Amino acid sequence: MKLSVDNKLNLLRELMIKNSITAYLVTSSDFHQSEYTGNFFKTREYISNFSGSSGTVLITLDNAYLWTDGRYFLQAEKELSGSEFHLFKTGLKDTPTVQEFIKNTMKNNDTLAFDGRTVSYNLMLEFISASKEKFFQLKINMDLINEIWENRPPLSKEKVFLLEEQYSGEKAVTKLKRLRHIMINKNATCHILSSLDDICWLFNLRGKDIKYNPVVLSYAIIFIDKTILFIDKSKISTEIELYFNNINVEIQDYNGFYKYLHKIDSSSVVLLDYNKINSSIYQALPKEIHIINEINPENSMKSIKNLVEIKNNYRAHIKDGVAMTKFIYWLKNNISKNKISELDVVNKIEAFRKGQEGFMELSFETIAAYGKNAAMMHYLPNNKNFSFLEPKNLILIDSGGQYLEGTTDITRTISLGNVDPQIKKHYTYVLKSLIALSKSKFPHHTFGGSLDSIARNVIWEIGLDYRCATGHGVGHFLNVHEGPNILRPSADCIISPDMVTTIEPGIYIDNSHGIRLENETLTTKSFKNEYGLFLEFKTLTFVPIDIEAIELCFLNKEEINWINSYHEMVFEKISPFLNREEAAWLKSQTKNI
Repeated sequence: MKLSVDNKLNLLRELMIKNSITAYLVTSSDFHQSEYTGNFFKTREYISNFSGSSGTVLITLDNAYLWTDGRYFLQAEKELSGSEFHLFKTGLKDTPTVQEFIKNTMKNNDTLAFDGRTVSYNLMLEFISASKEKFFQLKINMDLINEIWENRPPLSKEKVFLLEEQYSGEKAVTKLKRLRHIMINKNATCHILSSLDDICWLFNLRGKDIKYNPVVLSYAIIFIDKTILFIDKSKISTEIELYFNNINVEIQDYNGFYKYLHKIDSSSVVLLDYNKINSSIYQALPKEIHIINEINPENSMKSIKNLVEIKNNYRAHIKDGVAMTKFIYWLKNNISKNKISELDVVNKIEAFRKGQEGFMELSFETIAAYGKNAAMMHYLPNNKNFSFLEPKNLILIDSGGQYLEGTTDITRTISLGNVDPQIKKHYTYVLKSLIALSKSKFPHHTFGGSLDSIARNVIWEIGLDYRCATGHGVGHFLNVHEGPNILRPSADCIISPDMVTTIEPGIYIDNSHGIRLENETLTTKSFKNEYGLFLEFKTLTFVPIDIEAIELCFLNKEEINWINSYHEMVFEKISPFLNREEAAWLKSQTKNI
């Protein structure tokens, strides 16, 4: 029998009382601090019914709380409705963080518990500090959700595969050599990796352990003279076993990782990232070792795409552009003829992508939000909750694909007929924002926060803003969200040449409408003068922007020229792969305005 949220909370509280626990923390993470997780790790969703990708739950004996960010405020309110959960809206004035709330509410001799494998050591340090100040206890090895979750999904057993050099552009042995050079320069004798995208990038390994993210559940320890990969051995073929043997990588069982940590020589100098390792990893390490706590070198290494990756990325975007253009043509031609639901949109887009050679899977769950549903930034239709489209208003579609050649992420907001003038104005300002940043030139070493303000300033002009980043890095046939590059007000990362970053401003009006336009871009060198090297964004996405939703009076000549130039490029890249009717339609959609 399926339990209600309140029934699950009652069962959890019985265990809390039995174990003398005052408050129990449930994060969104797996053992690897992944943004998205496999079904086995969806403990926060299980206990709260909130399905967004980001959120933290705290349960006390009397109350239940959930924190999430601005992308999910409306969705969380809807999914928590009817339960005892109280929603904390992260980032708003007077909203305490989880850490602040715990520090302010825990009392002398209280006990905070959690599964340390799902809490980063950086977060753990904050809890340790608060516990010393407020004299409460910590229990970090308590997976209580496992004890109440009947028929919990098992860990993935999907086979792994190699990303060949024709797609990766660099052998794993070369990457390991570069990594060891960095380790030697830092006087590190050992490097511990638990972040899945870093591991998969380093070894040119891919898998299917997390839906939409082609990664493999694994850990790695890199020494100066040897490398150990901890992975479920049943996932590895004889061919891949030989591959690892040839590059001097020892394979050990996934579940043996923590036991091995105890064996690391106490004189070791260990390079790791407190934000990426979980608390149980730290606790298992010998206390005598010296730790260098820095961002994993792989984080920046993989963000700078090599020439092969860049060329492949273009190919992936042409394929994706063909699929999306075919979809938009289908939608525009059928909206007045057939009854179409948001679920139909989701399925149709996937079908068009599956028709492209080299397509592996989607890069995230497709957002297809009609009308007021689009006010929820990450609204996801499902069999119980979806809307039918009408030949009027807008639909926001945020989707992407995983191809052997690369990862795509694109948003188009599409007019289905008559659109309210105020909404068209908002659409045009989102487009102006996209253009403003897309055509900017900026000095090398510019921070992501500075670039964010270029896009956001256009939206500020009409007294609005959006509660999310303007853009993020994208992996190469890896995670659709990748650091260190991100465009948001607080971002202190440097945007460097050959990074792939999205630009995706938006406007979201509660219970009315939502608009987002998103392109992927490649940072390229623009020119050099006495002030140094300047960079610019080169657009990688080749999908028409809906000119029927534009209010021309709000655009200046430069912006109109940008749209015309972009559409000329879209037609040139995409039309050769369309049939006659589709190509004629695309020609009409990319004509000069």
